[in-house]
Amino acid sequence: MDLQFSRADRAFQAEVRRFFETEFPPSVLNKVRTGQFLRRQDYEAAQQALQARGWLAASWPREFGGTGWTPVERYLFEEEMELAGAPNLIPMGLIYIGPIICAFGTPEQQQRWLPDILSSRSFWAQGYSEPDAGSDLASLAFSAVRDGDDYILNGSKIWTSGAHIADWIFCLCRTSHEERKQDGISLICAPMNCEGISVRPIVSIDGAHELNQVFFTDVRVPAANRIGEEGRAWHYANVLLKNERLSYAHVGRKKRDLATLRTMVAGDRAFARRLADAEFTVMVLEQQVLKALVHGSDAATVASLKIGCTQAAQLITELYIDRAGEHAAPFFDRSRSDWHEATPLIPEFAAVATASYFFERAQTIYGGTTEIQKNLVWRAIDSAR
Repeated sequence: MDLQFSRADRAFQAEVRRFFETEFPPSVLNKVRTGQFLRRQDYEAAQQALQARGWLAASWPREFGGTGWTPVERYLFEEEMELAGAPNLIPMGLIYIGPIICAFGTPEQQQRWLPDILSSRSFWAQGYSEPDAGSDLASLAFSAVRDGDDYILNGSKIWTSGAHIADWIFCLCRTSHEERKQDGISLICAPMNCEGISVRPIVSIDGAHELNQVFFTDVRVPAANRIGEEGRAWHYANVLLKNERLSYAHVGRKKRDLATLRTMVAGDRAFARRLADAEFTVMVLEQQVLKALVHGSDAATVASLKIGCTQAAQLITELYIDRAGEHAAPFFDRSRSDWHEATPLIPEFAAVATASYFFERAQTIYGGTTEIQKNLVWRAIDSAR
């Protein structure tokens, strides 16, 4: 599909491609290629290589160390990064809280937190979901009680990606009880080494430890760690969730997977039809992402993108399971670093096909369930009638 990029865009795309071919850490690329679970040091190496070129913070304004790229340049960069087999950046600092600090943080907060995110000295976790507040996030009960110049935090957050390796966590906190449950919520940051914070690992269905439950017991943090106004965090959270859902697209990675799957058709017409369905889904997704980046997006547009991302990812992993056949039966979790040595007689992709299939089932839920996204789309259609 020719999306009619300009000559300058194509030159930029070629520059990015050369970078990943010649300058990006090959050890990290090999881990991604062989389906191994990446550690913090792998992400640090990847991010430091990008920052050395000034390419790490694509979604930040230039004055805060961002790239200043156009939406199309940002899209082409992410596509080439994924086509090269580079890992997705850990988003909590760079894509989620970083832009929020740029837009709503104080100058002191910007000077305090942004340089460490860019240098990979600090990794962040996102404290949103709770045991009784997931899809209905506004029902959160995690409390922050003002005590002089501090807040006292109590409660727990769950499904917290990367909390076990994070230096900081940003949390949605209930600072007051208002008639409208979306009001009275504030965004407060805490260092993970605070007294009173404990982390319980959650091993997900793909066998990896990425998720956690984080417990807060009388955790004292300065009020200066609150981002924006007290009680206004629901607005900031919606801005953040929009960035989060756009980050799920991973069009380049899907194109890479489709190219691999094309080599496995082998005259199987039924498989070829299913592959064509997946290719069409990714083609539509690519057009939607570019439109959203260039022209902006409302809640319904972002919701439809999240649905499309989920459908495409799940279709692709189903196709991998089909081609792996009996080789998908021995389940190797993504946390093992030695599976490719233990399974030399099966196709490389097959050893983690089942783990990837399981992992992508969760995309129906995280970042807003598919049912909620469909409701958002329906409301937009209904209001336009």
